[in-house]
Amino acid sequence: MEYGLLTYDEIYTYNVGDYVQSLAARQYLPKVDTLINRETLADYEGEKMSLILNGWFTHNIHNWVPNDKINPLFVSFHVNSTAAPWMLNEKAVAYLKQHQPIGCRDKFTVKILQEKGIDAYFTGCLTLTLDNYKVDDSERGDDIYIVDPFYNYPSKEKLFFSPRRFVTGLFNGDIFKINKDKKHLKKIVSEEVLEKAHYITQVLPSGTHKTEEEKFAYAEECLKKYARAKLVITSRIHCALPCLAMGTPVIFVNAFNTFVDTCRFDGITELFNRIDVDDKGNFKANFDLPSKIDMNTTVTNLGLHTKLSEPLKEKSKEFIARSNS
Repeated sequence: MEYGLLTYDEIYTYNVGDYVQSLAARQYLPKVDTLINRETLADYEGEKMSLILNGWFTHNIHNWVPNDKINPLFVSFHVNSTAAPWMLNEKAVAYLKQHQPIGCRDKFTVKILQEKGIDAYFTGCLTLTLDNYKVDDSERGDDIYIVDPFYNYPSKEKLFFSPRRFVTGLFNGDIFKINKDKKHLKKIVSEEVLEKAHYITQVLPSGTHKTEEEKFAYAEECLKKYARAKLVITSRIHCALPCLAMGTPVIFVNAFNTFVDTCRFDGITELFNRIDVDDKGNFKANFDLPSKIDMNTTVTNLGLHTKLSEPLKEKSKEFIARSNS
């Protein structure tokens, strides 16, 4: 049996979080014979291949479902609300029923699949099993990482990305919201932390890394930094979830207010020490936070992720064992 691993389209940017999810799948594979793009699964014509289908699906809504030569394991599968009307057509529903039960990354996906008569259940994200990057606490340093907080807010880079986005942003009033992310971050994080923290972004411009191997290597580099961190502050689930797996104290900054975003998080955000921020910057923490996050702030992860991570490990191992038999 051959084994495949998902890669992803790069147009103007690419998302490091996608590659973190593929790293989570890769740890269960005895080998990787084929790197296969998530958007071209219907076009695959190689040898029979086993593939873990985890993650966000899909941009190429008209090229779904996967070829029958692909033997899939559906765990941590997410159908976004924007893609669902096309992804859950008659052909796709029949395909998913053929491979049910479907393990879903979030409870929203469970709901919309069940509404189509598909046997679906909640697994959480496969990145919760990335404890293979965990280090001994003696190796943990004093570094604090801030990773894409408030990334859903308007920014100068997004507004001037293209004439079309500029016109849309102007119409929506986004031009008046530039630097809102910095203002709100200052409300929840002390000046000292803002000055001393290391900043990482998990969405990079096209061409930052030339090859798939370089993209995987950068994703691993990020994980290794998070693994040794004193604290990580982020709005990226594919930073926060691996931190849970690695035992790194993490605070998830939740300022999402659109259904396209929140549907992805249903059942996931409850796993985190979390700060919920409204549109005006008012915030509330679900842990003891007297004022702002400062150099003395300590959090202990809730430990709720293990009820998801252990079954995910077993499911993935069983799939590979069946593929080998």
